[in-house]
Amino acid sequence: MTPAGMVELDEATLVARARDRDPASFEMLVRRYQRRIYSLCLRMLNGASGEAEDVAQEVFVTAWRKLPEIQQDGAFGSWLYRTATNKCLTILQRRKPVDELDDHNTPVATGADSDPARAVNNSEAMNALTLALAQLPPPQRACWLLREVHGRSYNEIADLVGATPTAVRGRIARARAELAEVMKPWR
Repeated sequence: MTPAGMVELDEATLVARARDRDPASFEMLVRRYQRRIYSLCLRMLNGASGEAEDVAQEVFVTAWRKLPEIQQDGAFGSWLYRTATNKCLTILQRRKPVDELDDHNTPVATGADSDPARAVNNSEAMNALTLALAQLPPPQRACWLLREVHGRSYNEIADLVGATPTAVRGRIARARAELAEVMKPWR
């Protein structure tokens, strides 16, 4: 959805206009990315919705301030993902080693399916996946989420998390193996 009278513009054009301090263009960028960045933060921070909202908001405030520093207009999305990932990893490193999952913020599968047994099974599977993700080391979790949920390439993930593509492949492989083991009962 675009504000009245505005045509859907490509990312590079929006970034260039936002860099010139056009608030409407920046708002369009925020609308384009806010759900994806929040979703990444929410999953990386183990379902802590308040914390994820704070980080996502901070990412966009930082983006507004640092727009003049972003050299490639088409790299804005990658810059947002990198910034969000780094902020989440910093928060996770500062946390206590054992952090309990907040059951009130655990994602629950919903849908048009009216089969209560299936809905319960899906909910239990989502809870198991959420718990399993919480147990992964933060760098593995970040790589897995960026690949499996956000569809980023290995090279892009490597750039986002400051690792080599080979290291990213290894982290994702270990995460997949651990998650597959935990999720065996739901196959």
